[in-house]
Amino acid sequence: MTVILGIETSCDETAAAVVVDGCDVRSNVVASQIDLHKKYGGVVPEIASRAHIEWLDGTIAEALEQAGMTHDAIDAVAVSNRPGLVGSLLIGVTAAKTLAWAWQKPLVAVDHLEAHAYSPAMNRAPDEPLPLPAVAFVVSGGHTSLYDVASVDRQDLLGATTDDAAGEAFDKVATILGLGYPGGPAIDRVARNGNPQAVAFPRARLGRDSLDFSFSGIKTAVLYHVNGPGKTTGGLARLTDTDIADIAASFQAAVVDVLVDKAILAARRTKRQTLLLGGGVAANGRLREQLAARCREHGLTLHLARPALCTDNAAMIAGLGYHRLRDRPPAGLDLAANA
Repeated sequence: MTVILGIETSCDETAAAVVVDGCDVRSNVVASQIDLHKKYGGVVPEIASRAHIEWLDGTIAEALEQAGMTHDAIDAVAVSNRPGLVGSLLIGVTAAKTLAWAWQKPLVAVDHLEAHAYSPAMNRAPDEPLPLPAVAFVVSGGHTSLYDVASVDRQDLLGATTDDAAGEAFDKVATILGLGYPGGPAIDRVARNGNPQAVAFPRARLGRDSLDFSFSGIKTAVLYHVNGPGKTTGGLARLTDTDIADIAASFQAAVVDVLVDKAILAARRTKRQTLLLGGGVAANGRLREQLAARCREHGLTLHLARPALCTDNAAMIAGLGYHRLRDRPPAGLDLAANA
């Protein structure tokens, strides 16, 4: 049995977790900063960093308490050191290095995106094999990326966003519609009462064979639909609740159509039979439903990250950290945060 303490501070979630053998989650504590950033409509890096400083010690202590363990039971400390907001990453990396030194435990560096790609694989018993090889799809506020995952130690990028990530588009459109922050859950909730065919928003394909993404155009399309051509304000007041629900549903349908089509294209191109979906937007109900339906249609096996492991969390860091500890030398105390 190998017990990993995971630490995650790549953006605005202060998180710590204890995971055994890469998939047995004994605790997963997330201190959300949503209330701190809500009035700004997005994450303010300086505020995020200061909150991590204030909350991280208590979050780690709570993770150990919930797991019923002391530091003596920990075999290694894993931390996300890239990518993310450099100030936020620095807090977690400094804490992890300090604990590794004080407790005399190995330090494990984990890539945040690779951990999101790994998170769907945590839905298994410790004695079950990893669902690899596979195509891994990470859809979040900062990233929309497709990977060909040959093994837990080899992930090759197939495609990524050329401008805005899907999650960022959800946040911005929610702001346009006056639905608040974070935008993903708000759009998902309101869209349930709307008609996804009410507005013909564009689907940016970037070429027939492209596995890259672009969501800046659909944000502008929603903005002009709400306010009028060439206008950026003033139109929201004339919309009814039904109008807003229809716009939200149509926007969500357009984004999900592109995400699903490219995920299936990636699986067909790589000839992989398994698809993994992780990241914050992976919690979106329509995306999960549509991708599951298309996977059934094409005979693909789909593994979805549990909702608690979709948003930024430390369990996925500890989970992948278990494999990194087995496959690579420990990180040194000179480990740096890399934005």
